[in-house]
Amino acid sequence: MTKVSIEVLSGPDARQARMRGDVRDGLSGISKSIPPVWFYDERGSRLFDEITRLPEYYLTRAERSILEARAGEIVELSGAATLVEIGSGTSEKTRVILDAMAETGALDKVVLLDISEAALREAALQLHRCYNVPVEAVVGDLRDEFDSIPAGGSRLWVFLGSTIGNFGPVERRQLFGRFARAMGPHDRLLLGADLVKDPARLVAAYDDQAGVTAAFNLNVLEVLNGELGADFDLEGFSHRAVWNVEESRVEMRLRCAAGQEVSLPAVDMRVSLAAGEELLTEISTKFSEDGLRGELVAAGFEVDRCWFDDHDDFMVVLAGLSDPTYD
Repeated sequence: MTKVSIEVLSGPDARQARMRGDVRDGLSGISKSIPPVWFYDERGSRLFDEITRLPEYYLTRAERSILEARAGEIVELSGAATLVEIGSGTSEKTRVILDAMAETGALDKVVLLDISEAALREAALQLHRCYNVPVEAVVGDLRDEFDSIPAGGSRLWVFLGSTIGNFGPVERRQLFGRFARAMGPHDRLLLGADLVKDPARLVAAYDDQAGVTAAFNLNVLEVLNGELGADFDLEGFSHRAVWNVEESRVEMRLRCAAGQEVSLPAVDMRVSLAAGEELLTEISTKFSEDGLRGELVAAGFEVDRCWFDDHDDFMVVLAGLSDPTYD
């Protein structure tokens, strides 16, 4: 009998504790930041969905074109019967792979992990209705170990949307380590990554003319106001997207126009922001093929295949463990 199960590892209390810790750490230093995971309340999720449809934001279209052209090949090479999606959200990105697995009769189970319980429950129910296979959903943070992911069989671990770019070099190494420790010898990792290109195109993708990305960026302050009782004056901030050539990444920032004294009662903090001071809210690293291959190899992976869209804007990588005992 097929079913849907939900395991809550990171409930409201744990989520609040993680948010408080992230905000306390991010706003205590000289260079202040807010982790991008806190963009995604209900409004933030809607705004991001809108971003993926903007003309400037090529990433979603480029990745989808690769998946549509190569889904059958990916499924065959992976040999997987279970799809595990990390940071699943609505699971729209993986429908092409799930369709290909279902068409060949290979799909036995779907496992989802995401920090948003509401989005996860909705996605799990939709996938169960669509594919009529067991769906096991785990409410948790991808910054933690993947011990809760059900073991057994051959699994295709899916991490798409260029989310890997939101991690710095040390964090990427740690994340790849968590994947390696959780994966079995017959598992595969399917990874989507944006590639280095003209900086003007890169910046435009994070600073659209319609202002949707600006609203998305400012919404993180609204989240902190609502959930932590903060009193950020949103009208006193402006959105910026800049290309950091040394780090090969686009940085999204919020610039404080005039000085603000911000109170955050839930973390017992007061933060002084000077005129012109910026909060770093997101990084989006852009990769070369050789660079990403090297990071995967260093983490104990062996790359099976790389695919690119017609304009060489985006790359999808399939990799397995070169040493299944890697720790």
